[in-house]
Amino acid sequence: MPAKQHKKHPYLLWGKAIWLPNQVWATDITYIKLAGGDVYLAAIIDIYSRKILAWRVSNTLDAEFCIAAFEEAIALYGIPAIFNTDQGCQFTSDAFIAVLESNGIQISMDGVNRALDNIYIERFWRTLKYEDIYLNDYRTAIELKAGLKRYMDFYNGERFHESQDYQTPNEVYASKFQDRGIEERAAA
Repeated sequence: MPAKQHKKHPYLLWGKAIWLPNQVWATDITYIKLAGGDVYLAAIIDIYSRKILAWRVSNTLDAEFCIAAFEEAIALYGIPAIFNTDQGCQFTSDAFIAVLESNGIQISMDGVNRALDNIYIERFWRTLKYEDIYLNDYRTAIELKAGLKRYMDFYNGERFHESQDYQTPNEVYASKFQDRGIEERAAA
């Protein structure tokens, strides 16, 4: 839930054709049970390619680990045109919004009780939990982080996606940049 003093932003993705990497990124937080208690995982996903761009684990639900994941994604992949989140207090916080605004990114937020607005990250959580978390029963944060690193590498680089013509997210993400490079060289 957003804090009452935090500004909410409109949902910008209704009917929007997403046809490029870095056009729209999204994020969310999920919890993972460990022997010592729950930890929280935030991930940044490129909607076009389904590539997980960055992620962070935290034992608190503050905005800082979300900001750290987002800043890593920007450092590695550039700046998206639109960034979509739910209305959680981490994403409506002044600190998180300031990072988006300072980079000139359009802010899109899901409607209240509209999980389908952020379906790509929600599907990723389900996939991650069924293909990795529930099977491995991680006991410590160190084990979890090592397992998440392995899974993210697998998911981005080896796991084929039916919705992406059986390509990996890395292949889909890179292919548009390669296509644009060919078009630019041909025009020169």
